[in-house]
Amino acid sequence: MKTKFKKVSDSRIELTVTLDAKDLKAAKEKALEKLAKEVKVEGFRKGKVPAEVAKKFIPENDLNAETIDYAVRSTVVQAFQKEEKSPLVLPSVNVTKYVPDEMAEYTATADIIPEVKLGDYKHLGVKMSEVKVSEKEIKDILDNIANSFAEKKVAKKAAETGDEVIIDFVGKKNGEPFKGGSAKDYKLTLGSKTFIPGFEEGIVGHKSGDKFDLKLTFPKDYGVKDLAGAKTVFEVLVKQVNEIKKPEIDDKLAAKCGPFKTVAELKADIKKNLEAQKKHTEEEKYKDALVRELVKKSKIPAPEVLIDDQVRVIRDDMTRNATSQGMSFEEFLEKNGETLENWEKEAHKIAEERVKASLALQNVALAEKIDVADELVAAKIAELKDVYKKSPEALKQLKQPNVRSDIKNRMIIEATLDYLVKTNK
Repeated sequence: MKTKFKKVSDSRIELTVTLDAKDLKAAKEKALEKLAKEVKVEGFRKGKVPAEVAKKFIPENDLNAETIDYAVRSTVVQAFQKEEKSPLVLPSVNVTKYVPDEMAEYTATADIIPEVKLGDYKHLGVKMSEVKVSEKEIKDILDNIANSFAEKKVAKKAAETGDEVIIDFVGKKNGEPFKGGSAKDYKLTLGSKTFIPGFEEGIVGHKSGDKFDLKLTFPKDYGVKDLAGAKTVFEVLVKQVNEIKKPEIDDKLAAKCGPFKTVAELKADIKKNLEAQKKHTEEEKYKDALVRELVKKSKIPAPEVLIDDQVRVIRDDMTRNATSQGMSFEEFLEKNGETLENWEKEAHKIAEERVKASLALQNVALAEKIDVADELVAAKIAELKDVYKKSPEALKQLKQPNVRSDIKNRMIIEATLDYLVKTNK
């Protein structure tokens, strides 16, 4: 067997493989052995006909076809190994020449893991933002805590900002109700800005039993395309007004929230938790920024086959999200004012970024010999088993070798990200 290598692109190659008479002889023997099992010859049981006898009863074209098929299947992997290339998927094969018993030639084209040229990943020049917690953020949390302890009292007065109202409403566009624009016994806190501008403001001043129309225009940048900028009418019935009485933010409230004697202690705890949350968020943003800069400074071809795989992952995630909301993938796109064509372009872009990021991190891990000990992988799997102990299907999946390998690869990627963070501080 002879092979000739040709680079089609940075991530795709074509091999021309030439087989000689010796290669074809071995393939023909295997082909004859297979076909002989299906031949019926008087005096022999099916599957027990000797190859030399069966040969007389097998059409020449059938034998030649089976021979070249076996010859390709048995040599294509060896051909890529000879060139030290690893195809990402099964190669596409095209037989270009075949002279029975003498020679054969075929081309095998496949996407391969591309050669990545890493940039200087130890000096990426990315800085992590400083974590700060403002007094307003602490006050907002305190207000939410106070709201959680608030008491509601049915009121006969007109609704004011800060009150809760229970309403029925029907939204109409061009005189017809539109999807998602109606509800019964809906609890709404006035001033929460849950609805489009004008809706909550229009309820202020109305009492229980009031029925009225609100003529409103949806924002031009509204997420649902059919409603963006649309003129609508909401038929509203106020069924109940609840006056909300919030407790004072004092030491008494602090004591209800935990082992705190004063508001100052509660505020200090809120600040500590906010700082921890913000630090975690900023660290994740910092990792993303490091990877983006690494990709930017490196030369990373992205094989289409890997991009297509990621597009499928993105679509599967969106489909599950849509299904959880009682919609199909297509309905989900329509609701968000997105066309399939635009979605595919954006998904391809995101998928390409993911592939390049993954290849970059894999190559850093190889360059720095970053690995994860088997006992750490086993501990992670044990942790996952505990999480999914009530899911037999998930537990079954965790036993699969490929799942274990995937878990280890993810842990290596995390370790590599940690390395980048430590190196670039």
